[in-house]
Amino acid sequence: MTKSERIPTNLRTLLILEVLGKCDRAMTATEINETLRLPKQTVHRLCATLEENGFLIRRGTSRKYQVARRLREMGAGLLYNSRDHVFRHQILKDVAHTVGESVNYVVPEDSGMRYLDRVETDWAFRIQLPIGTQVPFHCSASGKCFLASLGPTARKDMVASLKLNARTDTTHITQEGLLAELAQIARDGFALDREEFMDGMLAIAVPVTDRRGRFIAALAFHGPKPRITLTGAMAQVGFLQASAQRLGDALFEKDEAV
Repeated sequence: MTKSERIPTNLRTLLILEVLGKCDRAMTATEINETLRLPKQTVHRLCATLEENGFLIRRGTSRKYQVARRLREMGAGLLYNSRDHVFRHQILKDVAHTVGESVNYVVPEDSGMRYLDRVETDWAFRIQLPIGTQVPFHCSASGKCFLASLGPTARKDMVASLKLNARTDTTHITQEGLLAELAQIARDGFALDREEFMDGMLAIAVPVTDRRGRFIAALAFHGPKPRITLTGAMAQVGFLQASAQRLGDALFEKDEAV
């Protein structure tokens, strides 16, 4: 009996998604099948079905598949509803208690960053951005944190695809300016929002990564300019990065490696 014959039919689709999810680049059906060793026609048929139903996508005329919106939403939902949501939310509460501002766990989607989890500040004067809020990539701390996590070529391509609409006077509206800051963010390990998304609001974000160092989400906090400063926010970078590491541990390291 061959390896492919031992893989149950109803498990093959999940294994295709697992192979693609573990890779940091788009893959052809043939490349996916180098791991699975299934009949070539089977893998091509299953990939096509996943594409037709919104779980995978191919850009333009490319033969390479990558994760699409529906699969990302499913993954985010699984993380939200898993037992690890309790650990994650507790870490957000710890961060909020220390920094004294609203703290957000923000994940990338097709058209921006979405607030998947959040702990509000106790201050009466606060900026309301509830769970489910979507913010742009180019003018939010969490969005720039995600863009900076991409490789140089992917980063340039992604920025070229964005509409750099001005939300305030400090929003990046040129690709060159945004790319220069993203390169600096990649070196520093944190991103700032200098009133780029909303007048009077400052924010800072650091990446949350999996065991392989891949970007999963941004850990961020924001507040009104009268109460926080960029210097004060940057003073919390070490604490935020340690908290992001705790989040990564809570989400991934309790599971045994497969």
